[in-house]
Amino acid sequence: MSLLKIKMTKGLYHHLRQIWKKPDKSRLREQMVEWRKDNTVKKLEKPTRLDRARSLGYKAKNGFVVVRVRVKRGGRTKPRPRKGRRSKRMTIMKVLKMSYRWVSEVRAQKKFPNLEVLNSYYLAKDGKHYFYEIILVDPDKPEIKNDPTINWICSVKNRGRVYRGLTSAGKKSRGLRSKNPMNKNRPSVRAGMGRGK
Repeated sequence: MSLLKIKMTKGLYHHLRQIWKKPDKSRLREQMVEWRKDNTVKKLEKPTRLDRARSLGYKAKNGFVVVRVRVKRGGRTKPRPRKGRRSKRMTIMKVLKMSYRWVSEVRAQKKFPNLEVLNSYYLAKDGKHYFYEIILVDPDKPEIKNDPTINWICSVKNRGRVYRGLTSAGKKSRGLRSKNPMNKNRPSVRAGMGRGK
């Protein structure tokens, strides 16, 4: 089989994935200029990265909402002490457990409290901001309740899942990607504190 025929057999989502691996920098810069003019949390008609959204569970049907969130970069700082100079107190950078992606999911959830966060993905970054897109689902819609692949999110135990770190970004920040028996983060950090020293 020739190389041309191999290329023709690849699907649309494969080509979209290849484009987003090395996007056009000038085009992306123009888009970020427009994104900075929008609100911090902006509801979209359709995802910017369709291949990534589909791989994370997005469907073009009633009940799915896509939101773009802008988050400031640069970490978080705390005020320096006025008295009592000690090296421990002079550090101003805070080490937060929440990643930027998890922070963006929480902000999207606060903007749309009647929806539930399904997943999220990275868009771009400039010198001042990160841009993420968040996939939200309306658990009260009949289209969602009747869909066997997504109706698990309608359960009461999945309400407010982003605040409890149950999304993919939350689980990664909590250190739950590793299933090693020696991982003291399982089932949670607090549960592992007095265990297996």
